[in-house]
Amino acid sequence: MAMKEFDIKSLIQSRFGENYSLHERYMNKTLVTVLRTIGFDKCYKSAKGAYLYDADGNDYLDFLSGYGVFGMGRNNPTIAKAIKDAIDMDLPNMVQLDCALLSGLLAERVANLLGGRLNAVFFCNSGTEANEGAIKFARAHTKRPRILSLSSGYHGLSYGSLSLTVSPHFQDGYGPFLPGAMKVPYNDLEALEAELKKMDVAAFIFEPVQGKGVNIPSDDYFPKAQELCRKYGTLFVADEVQTGLGRTGKMFAFRHWNLDPDIVTLAKALSGGYVPCAAFVTTREIHQSSFSSLDRCVVHSTTFGRNNLAMVCGLAAIHVLENEGLVENCAKMGDLLLQKLNALKEKHSYIKEVRGKGLMIAIEFKEPNGFGQKLAWKGLKVANDALFTQMIVTSLLDKHRILTQVASHGLDAIKILPPFVIGEKEVDRFVNALDDVLTNAANVTGPLWKFGTRLLSAAMANKKNK
Repeated sequence: MAMKEFDIKSLIQSRFGENYSLHERYMNKTLVTVLRTIGFDKCYKSAKGAYLYDADGNDYLDFLSGYGVFGMGRNNPTIAKAIKDAIDMDLPNMVQLDCALLSGLLAERVANLLGGRLNAVFFCNSGTEANEGAIKFARAHTKRPRILSLSSGYHGLSYGSLSLTVSPHFQDGYGPFLPGAMKVPYNDLEALEAELKKMDVAAFIFEPVQGKGVNIPSDDYFPKAQELCRKYGTLFVADEVQTGLGRTGKMFAFRHWNLDPDIVTLAKALSGGYVPCAAFVTTREIHQSSFSSLDRCVVHSTTFGRNNLAMVCGLAAIHVLENEGLVENCAKMGDLLLQKLNALKEKHSYIKEVRGKGLMIAIEFKEPNGFGQKLAWKGLKVANDALFTQMIVTSLLDKHRILTQVASHGLDAIKILPPFVIGEKEVDRFVNALDDVLTNAANVTGPLWKFGTRLLSAAMANKKNK
């Protein structure tokens, strides 16, 4: 009996549209409920560049980009060709007890991008895994137990990284956490020095621009924090998982302050949007503190970290970044977005602040001026701090087909992470859409607030059922 051929195209075509029923039955049914409640239960059929497309061919402007993964745009042709070429070559993959060429080539490229002291690379699969490695290597090198992070920071959801995330929303129900993990107040040098003085801190880990809320400290905070870490023998660790490889208008966000970190963690855009790819990069001295003898040459390892397709994606992604001027485009389009969004502040009293660097931007809202609008705002606040923001996010998708996200739990802000490939057309589409949505929000009897009322009812029902 002949073996039946596996046909992935036919499988996808025949089952398209079952997305949410399959997830409800076999995966996270709570997520399905949330997506249906907020109107995000779309079935996308294809994607290209800055856009997603549904079965009817409608385009959706993707200003979320997979939480920052699709810097080079979705289904980038250069990266796709590199993957296909690598598959066609029938290369040996993950032999494990060897030194593969592709991982060596990508390590060379990453080290050259960073320059200076950081020339020892470890590849892994995700941002949280990169941060876990940074924790381990910092402890091994310094022989110290404690790790400091910043309030409002986010470093991942595996146990070491979650210990540094220090957020009730993500931590509740999962403790106890890593001993010695501690947060310090954001933008507070005195608080940081008070902990460093104890001389037991292995590393201070920070996001140059915080992913949750898009927070940016005062201009002197990071340079002085670096000085303090050097003074007290603590490693200075830059979490560039979301900001790295161009997102903020520089290849690495720490360069906005001319910093010189001891460890840098990378992921997201390094994947090219195809195969998970992450890394932490450090000095040879710190690296060898873990790989300190022949019998410890694989004391830290990961099965899939150096796989060929991930390495190809990393090499191709860096090639696209450099040859298509995408870092420069992030800076240019980011400045244009900030300029046009700040201009909306004069028109809409809902807007409290627009902040960000490059294509990593938050628009924070506040209680508006109008009497009726104030009452409606406070009504939503009773149930959930982020309901107004979710109302705006949903309206942007429903009316204008633009995908964004709530910036953080308990914060009245939306966050945009556009692909690096956007141009003025996409900037104008987003700004005009936000202008329209906020104009509609001024009418508290209009359809936008009717949807807000439905969100309020769903939130209250959820509270009651807990």
